Amino acid sequence: MGADRSYAYGAAAGLLGDLLLGDPQRMHPVAAFGRAAGRAERVLWHDHRGWGALHTLVCAGGATALGALAVRAVSPRPVASAALTAAATWAVVGGTSLAREASAVGRALERGDLTAARARLPHLCGRDPEALDADAVARAVVESVAENTSDAVVGALVWGAVAGVPGLLGFRAVNTLDAMVGHKSPRLRRFGWASARLDDVAGWPGARLTAVLAALAGDDPRGAVRAWRADAHRHPSPNAGTVEAAFAGALGVRLGGTLSYGGRVEHRPVLNGTGRPVEVADIGRAVRLSRRVGLLALGVTVAGRLITRGRGR
Repeated sequence: MGADRSYAYGAAAGLLGDLLLGDPQRMHPVAAFGRAAGRAERVLWHDHRGWGALHTLVCAGGATALGALAVRAVSPRPVASAALTAAATWAVVGGTSLAREASAVGRALERGDLTAARARLPHLCGRDPEALDADAVARAVVESVAENTSDAVVGALVWGAVAGVPGLLGFRAVNTLDAMVGHKSPRLRRFGWASARLDDVAGWPGARLTAVLAALAGDDPRGAVRAWRADAHRHPSPNAGTVEAAFAGALGVRLGGTLSYGGRVEHRPVLNGTGRPVEVADIGRAVRLSRRVGLLALGVTVAGRLITRGRGR
């Protein structure tokens, strides 16, 4: 069994593990990385971009190097290589947890329990839930499902196909750092700049693949492409705008608008303005679309790796 086939079997097994089991309940590797990155931040923090770049290099570089060392340790043994890839894929892919959290908010809204829905929303995104009515909560969930399909599933699979286990771990490290320090608070505006920009670069290919697959797997492929082309560039995030616009068009709904993060109000552009407002039932539709996109992404990335590596021999 060659290295590329080992990766293919391992990635498929890891994604299956996520579908069946979800994230590890205890001793989650991503949580452990977050704690280590938090300790490094306390040591390295200065209100300066250079120190933030060093923090990014230490944390993301360390995770990538750890993956490379693990690959080197098991490389003579194909079965062990496949097992390592499976474990790494399961650890960094979060599609099932995303679906569970989104569905939990959806069920609360279906019961008419807005208080429970608001309490659960921070598990998905950082918005201020108390200012949101039921429709705004549903919209926030659909937007979060779209963005995290790219961040928590497709992007990781793309970098895994490119660079194996180091790519999987490195991408998740970069994405986690962006969530920790990449937001524009006064304390982190300069320190988190490098993490935010690196996350934009690392997330670029996964976001575009997510948009393509959402168009293919959604109910309205033409609507997805139309919304992507017309509205994605208006979003402040070069990657979130792409996937949210594609999901909006694929689902036939309207996303974007006014929202609040940490007490700061933002007026985001409307995505797919011809769509209807988001309803509670659209949460389940978004989750199902996310699952289809994740499975298609596995097939596309594994096939891409096998084809390109095969031609290189």
